[in-house]
Order: sequence, then C-alpha cells, then structure tokens
Amino acid sequence: MLARLGVYSAVLSFSLILGSQPGEAADDWTQWRGAKRDGKVAGTAWPESLEHLSKKWSVKLGPSYSGPIVVGDRVFTTATEEKKFEVVKCLRRDTGEEIWSASWEGAMRVPFFAASNGSWIRATPAYSDGRLYVGGMRDVLVCLDASNGNIIWKKDFVAELKTSLPSFGFASSPMIEGGHVFVQAGGALTKLDKVTGEIVWQSLKDGGGMSGGAFSSPMSTKLAGQHQLVVQTRTRLAGVDPESGKELWSQKVPAFRGMNILTPCVWNNAVFTSSYGGKSFRYEVTQKDGTFDVGQVWEQKSQGYMSSPVIIDGHVYLHLRNQRFTCINLNTGKETWTTKPYGKYWSLIANGNRILALDERGELLLIKANPEEFELQDSKKISDEQTWAHLGISGNEIFIREQDAMTTLNWAQ
Repeated sequence: MLARLGVYSAVLSFSLILGSQPGEAADDWTQWRGAKRDGKVAGTAWPESLEHLSKKWSVKLGPSYSGPIVVGDRVFTTATEEKKFEVVKCLRRDTGEEIWSASWEGAMRVPFFAASNGSWIRATPAYSDGRLYVGGMRDVLVCLDASNGNIIWKKDFVAELKTSLPSFGFASSPMIEGGHVFVQAGGALTKLDKVTGEIVWQSLKDGGGMSGGAFSSPMSTKLAGQHQLVVQTRTRLAGVDPESGKELWSQKVPAFRGMNILTPCVWNNAVFTSSYGGKSFRYEVTQKDGTFDVGQVWEQKSQGYMSSPVIIDGHVYLHLRNQRFTCINLNTGKETWTTKPYGKYWSLIANGNRILALDERGELLLIKANPEEFELQDSKKISDEQTWAHLGISGNEIFIREQDAMTTLNWAQ
C-alpha cells in the first residue's frame, strides 16, 4: 500500500510540475523589452536607491545573449552548450530549480571581427498561450510547449526558403500578435501562423543586406491612424500592414555596413532611430486618403549602437556608440546633456521617471529621467561576469542573464 502511494505521489508531482501551463500575470515579462516592446513597465514606483537590492538565487548555465522572459512562476532562458547545441531552460521563479530543459543541434561561429564576445544564441524568446518561441542562430524558429519543453514545430528558413545563413546568426527577437509570429528571418520580415509554423507572408525582401541577417526587432504600434508594424532592416525603416504584409512607407537609414541594430521608438506619429556610423533621426509618418508618406523632421550627430532607447516626456534617453549616455529633445533634436563614457552596452528599462540601466560589465545604474541634467541616483555592481543580455523586470524582482548564469535579484520595497 505504501509503495502504491509512493508511486501515485511521484506521478502526481510529475504531472503538476511538467503538465501545467505557467499562470500568466499582469506584470509578466513575456518578450523583448517588455509587454509593449518599448522598455517600459508600470506599477509601483521604484525605490530611490539600490541599497536594498539583494540576490535571490543564481544558477550556472551555458553562455547566452538572449534576455530572460518571466511568466507566472517560471523563468525561461537560453544557452549555447559545447559550441554545438542550443538549449532552452525553464526554471522555478522562486528557487531557480530546473523544471525542464530542451535542446537542438544548431550552433555556429560569427565572423572573426565579431567573435571576441562569443558565438552563442542571441534572440530573446517570446511567450504566448502556453507556447514559447525561440530563434536559433542558424536561422531557425522553434516553438515549444511551455509546460514541458516538447518541440511543437521547428521552422528552418535556410532549408525551406534556400536563403543564406545570416552571418551574425538569428538576432531579431520574435514578436507575437494575435495568432501570428512576426520576425526578421528567412531574408525578410516574416509572418507565421503561431500554431502551425506555416509562413503567411514575407515582406521587405528588398530591404538590403538581409542575407546578412537583420539585427533589429519588429514592434507593433499605431501611426497616422493605422495599426502597423515598424521594422528596421539593415538599410531602412519601414511601416508594414500586419494583415497583408503590404509596405506602407519606407525610409533609408544610413549606417556603417548596415549596422542598424537598435529597436526604434515611436512617439506620437514620429519614429526615432539611431545607427552605428550614421546619425540620430526623427521621421514623421502621415496619411492622406490611404496613402502614407514619411519625412525627416531632423537629424543630429549622435550615433546609437546596440542599446535600444526609452522615451520619457518628449525626450529620448539613448546610450551611444562612444559609450556615453545622452538625452535628446524629440521636438527640436537638440541634445540637452551627454555624460562621460560608461560601458559599451546598456539595456534600459523605465518606470515613470526612473531608468534602470545594466551595462555589459555587470554594473546596474538607477537614473532619474531629467532633461535638464544627468541624475545618477545609485549604482551597484551586481555581476563579475559580462551581462550583454537585456535585463527583465517583473514585480519587485530583476532578472539578469549573466554570460554563464541566470540570476534573480529582489528589490525590497
């Protein structure tokens, strides 16, 4: 009898752990740069210092550039192992204990001039309706059951479409909207059925440099009275109808060797972007009788790089190629201040008028968004490893994907 009870208990525990879907919450961090892909969170105001920030748990993993995502009581993260396999881990949010792990063969080496920081998985996964969508380096998109890690479908763009393997790997983080997945892969902006993985349409095939693989991630917004996707390819910025894939408008964005990397920001009917080897730009999108037009309002000398900016009260806060941090007035295009150099990369999240910035050296900064002057409220060394992955926030917890670990910090209120 005791043996039977033991077997029943084990089966029950197994089904509870692996057979249940993660319960979603309003403050979940389910994709690249948060719920609206704009690097912003709402809710309780953050403390004015990092004094009470403490480590909750940390788990050693293989290296990754992918930002973590958080759904209910689970944390999802990726890794590259043995320079051969790409891995997805599902961890308990409270302890870091592994719930499941899934993997496939698919790693690759990036060009020598970009290999100093490693050749591991890059795109941040996305979660929707019990499924996880992960971009693999060799231009594959994998859909997994979030409850147990089983692979539901796998789309190999190179094999199916006969496109080139992207030189820097799959870097554009997938976006879920309605019943579809949108991502820059397969040599274009691609829309797929999120249940079956079938391609619905491809757009921006002539975007230029697409065989090298796009870096920027798409976002969904409303511009000039119409819902559309804002997409930055290696050479241009464009608006696309999410239903038909029709290109609504397009604007060339100058950059050195197509290094348009950051995710653009939308402000009213304007789009802000900045490029490596180029400049910073504000473009205005208008519509008349169903015809769209885009025009440059201003340009200025600041050069962005990999760090996607945040917009607060008509000002854009941007980390630059020269490692400085700047504030730009979106109405005028004028820099209101620029700091001394910091790290090479910052991942930014804003809550009200406060910004959290994590640089690649493991330094976390708390900044008050003030267009008059740079206000650094606090800073704290939170990792001795490199931290290139975008940080995540849910409730009073901060999720950090270090180069070789996944760490959760608790921000006591």
